[in-house]
Amino acid sequence: MAETILTYEVDRGVATLTLNRPEKRNALNQEILTALKEALERTSAETSVRVVALRGAGPDFCSGVDLAELERIAGMGAEESLADARGLGDLFVRMRNHPKPLVAVVHGHALAGGCGLATACDLVLARDEAVFGYSEILLGFVPALVMTILRRKVGEGRAFELIARGHRIEAPEAERIGLVNRVFPAAAFDEEVGAYLEDLASRPAFALELAKGLLYELDGLGFEEGIERAAHVNVEARLSEACREGVRRFLERRARTS
Repeated sequence: MAETILTYEVDRGVATLTLNRPEKRNALNQEILTALKEALERTSAETSVRVVALRGAGPDFCSGVDLAELERIAGMGAEESLADARGLGDLFVRMRNHPKPLVAVVHGHALAGGCGLATACDLVLARDEAVFGYSEILLGFVPALVMTILRRKVGEGRAFELIARGHRIEAPEAERIGLVNRVFPAAAFDEEVGAYLEDLASRPAFALELAKGLLYELDGLGFEEGIERAAHVNVEARLSEACREGVRRFLERRARTS
C-alpha cells in the first residue's frame, strides 16, 4: 500500500484509513483506489481490527475524481471505459463484503466520487458543516455505480432527486434523509467520533460480522428465505463462545441484583 496517499493506523480495535492528498482535496485516482483495496484486504485479515474508519486529511473528506483522471476517462473507448468503471465497482463490492463495519468520518466536502465512497461505507458520521453531493450529472455524467447502494439507503425517490439535480446538501439534511447516521458539532467532532468508534469496536467481533453479513444477504432473498437464513445465523451466534460468555455474565448480574 502506498503510505503517502493512504495512511493506516490501528488503535483500540479501530483501523483508521486516511486519504492523504490534502493538496488535491483527496481526489480519487487509480493509485488511491488500489491502496484502498489493499487496505481493505489487510483490515479483513487482521484480528486486532474490529472496525474500519475512513477519513480524509486536510479540509475535505474527498472532492471526487482527480482532474487528471477525468481527462483520461474522456479519452477512453467503450471497452477501456467498462474496465475502468468495473475497477470502482470492485471497490464497492469489496466494501460491501468486508466482514467488519466500515465507517466514513466526513468533514468538509464529500462530492461526486467522494460522496459515493462515503455512501459505500456501512455507516457515515459527519461534522455539522460537512457538505454532500452527487454532482456528476452537472458534467453530463451519471453516478451509476453508487445507485445500487444509494437507493437502498434513502429510497428511490430521494436517490433520484439527489442524482438528477446534482445539488449539494448539508450534514443535517443528509442525516434527515438517511444518508448520514450521526451529525456531530465541529467543536466536539473528534471526541464524539472517537467515542462512537470505540463503542462500536467494543461489540463482539463475531456478532458484528454475522450481523453485517446477514443484513446485506437479506437484500436478495424473499421473506420466507430471509427468515430461514436468519434462523441459521441465529444458531451460529448462539453457539459462539462470545454469546455464551455474554449470556453467563448477564445471568450472573441478574442473580446478584435479584
